[in-house]
Amino acid sequence: MDDPLKPKDHAEAVALFRAQVLGPVLCRELRDHGELACALRELAKEPVRPPGADVSRTYAPSTLERWYYAYQQHGAAGLRPQHLARGQAQALTSEQRELLRAIRRERPTVSAALILRTLVLEGRLPESAISAATLRRFYRAEGLDRQSLAAQDRQPRRRWQADAPGVLWHADVCHGPALRIAGRSVPLRIHAILDDYSRYVIAIQACTTERESEMLALMVKALRAEGAPNVLYLDNGATYSGHALATACTRMGIALVHAKPYDAPARGKMERLWRTMREQCLDHCAGLASLHDVQARLLAWLDAHYHATAHAGLLGKCPALVYEQCETKPVPESMLAEALTVRGTRRMRRDGTVSIAGTDFELDHSYLAGRNVTVARSLLDPASAPWVEHEEQRLALRPVDPVANGQRPKPHRPRTGIDAVPFDPATALLDRVTRRSRPQGTP
Repeated sequence: MDDPLKPKDHAEAVALFRAQVLGPVLCRELRDHGELACALRELAKEPVRPPGADVSRTYAPSTLERWYYAYQQHGAAGLRPQHLARGQAQALTSEQRELLRAIRRERPTVSAALILRTLVLEGRLPESAISAATLRRFYRAEGLDRQSLAAQDRQPRRRWQADAPGVLWHADVCHGPALRIAGRSVPLRIHAILDDYSRYVIAIQACTTERESEMLALMVKALRAEGAPNVLYLDNGATYSGHALATACTRMGIALVHAKPYDAPARGKMERLWRTMREQCLDHCAGLASLHDVQARLLAWLDAHYHATAHAGLLGKCPALVYEQCETKPVPESMLAEALTVRGTRRMRRDGTVSIAGTDFELDHSYLAGRNVTVARSLLDPASAPWVEHEEQRLALRPVDPVANGQRPKPHRPRTGIDAVPFDPATALLDRVTRRSRPQGTP
């Protein structure tokens, strides 16, 4: 099945989006009075684009606070919407919207009320088209409110880290020297997951590409061995911007946080790991002829040197010693399987079969023949058979076996003639009306 891992419905997509918006707050330990309100006010300044929207918008601190407590109480399920959201300034044409955008960009300090009043007086907007409050919401949704457009001095960047091992993980890809395999040049990409507090490398894998599926496989390996972090911190590359990783993390209660574009200092710990790895190991792997050789050297370097060497950021302690404080709780296979379940819609053929990724499967439940059904499979085990989800039931699919089907007994057909079972409803009614009795067993 070629369907990518993505939210199964709009409600889950909205819940995933809200969890990502709250990510910078969820990964922090808020202890001081008023610290949450301050963090939400800062978060409210950031424009974001909701699922299905064409433009970015911001959310009020009160809305973010409601989402925050819903997540704390119910997890991702508490972020699912209960009703559809309405748009902003729906009564305006696209030309009128563009006019309002252009005026705000040219005059960012002018109030929305003054812009609206002037356009109405000039006859370029109908008097009752929108209100000033609606226009202000429209500007916020477009990222054109005065607060966003005003030039502000940047706050100095401060050093930060998680408060314990296993709380926050970094994930990234490093470009290594090209390998020479079978007479041709092959790119080398190193995928790795780093624990923020201890600088311990949770998992690492040498690959030839940097697709989301490879990082997802590495993430599964780490979750099986070490358990799940509270936060996964990523950059904005295509490897981490797809639905698969975001959906899986949200289903497991992991907050996904992306660094801002072109903000390399925010990824300082991961960049430090890559620099050290290049100097001490990766730059010396160019002559190797297989990914296995690279992987073996990376693991040897980690175990014998990196994890056992004192780190300046750890006050002279080594990553392995610090990470030993982490209490590992491997994620159950059932949770992993559900988090990595792909769903798609297929139409069952009249013979009860369906094609999935070029393979024909059959279903024993003939009443679904010719109907659209939800087909699901888990990316956790690509070789496992898919199944059909229908009315809260999980119905097994199996590959079509024409030989076995040819040997199945034919379906039962009604007997005729002397072998037929007696059944005559009309005569039975006549006997009752005429009060005629017939001997028991008489046909």
